[in-house]
Amino acid sequence: MTSAVAQGNVPVPQQARGRRSSLTRSRLRSAWLFIAPSLIILALIAGWPLARTIWFSFTDADLNNLSDYEFIGFENYLANYDGEWLGLLTDPDWWQSVWNTVWFTLVSVSIETVLGIIVALILNAAFPGRGIMRAIILIPWAIPTIVSAKMWNWMLHDQFGVINDMLLRVGLIAAPMTWTANADTALWAAVAVDVWKHTSFMALLILAALQMLPQDIYEAAKVDGVSPIRVFFRITLPLIKPALLVAVIFRSLDALRVFDLIYVLTSNSRDTASMSIYARQQLVDFQEVGLGSAASTLIFLIIALIVVITLAAGRMRLGEDPR
Repeated sequence: MTSAVAQGNVPVPQQARGRRSSLTRSRLRSAWLFIAPSLIILALIAGWPLARTIWFSFTDADLNNLSDYEFIGFENYLANYDGEWLGLLTDPDWWQSVWNTVWFTLVSVSIETVLGIIVALILNAAFPGRGIMRAIILIPWAIPTIVSAKMWNWMLHDQFGVINDMLLRVGLIAAPMTWTANADTALWAAVAVDVWKHTSFMALLILAALQMLPQDIYEAAKVDGVSPIRVFFRITLPLIKPALLVAVIFRSLDALRVFDLIYVLTSNSRDTASMSIYARQQLVDFQEVGLGSAASTLIFLIIALIVVITLAAGRMRLGEDPR
């Protein structure tokens, strides 16, 4: 009997299992009761507009008259008229915007992740004024994106910008550069501004994960004489991997939806337009609600696909038995 108890093999009486099952059902009902209002509000705020957008993508709706439209199927996505393929999927401007957005996301999130880890490790160490430093690094993230973009747009100005002035003084450039007007540098300028703004967000999430790590592991590694670099790659990085993956997903979702930063910096240029800018152009500038809704629907599908791939690649098991 003692060994059975120690091994956890004691049979549970049928009555006890019944009480446990009843308690579980009661907790589930209570949980659904508490979250039902939130789910209803979420469905109204997010679900209904998404459903309307998907529906409009299958119509020829126009912004001038949203009450008079017809169902046209997949013609906004792909259609053949007299042997010529037309639609969103044949538009080179759309694929250019997809490439711009994916490139911007990969580069900016990668740099922000590396810098975020470095900043988090520094802030996790004990030094005088650490609390003040933690508050200071959040200032760029707290500034609204549109304000940050406008501020950096002036700083990157070819004639009046402080960036060109500093680079000219140290001799790194021979003449002022049009950072946001040149197609070769405009997206890099947007990446630099995005990194400046969101690195602190990544650092904050990673720092929260570092604060939760057990210290006895590091004490044992110190006693064994393990180098700090090996401690980071063998202990710290594997332990913060779930939190790091969540941070990357959050930032990727935000970066894939980028609109205001690139729109303010690059003045709606075709060479730098993101998917959101393309959708806005179809909806507002060209007043093509159907085509703009199709672009918005594809943005939703692309983001959902990338999130699923990221979760699968990271093997992040949400809501599963840890065994």
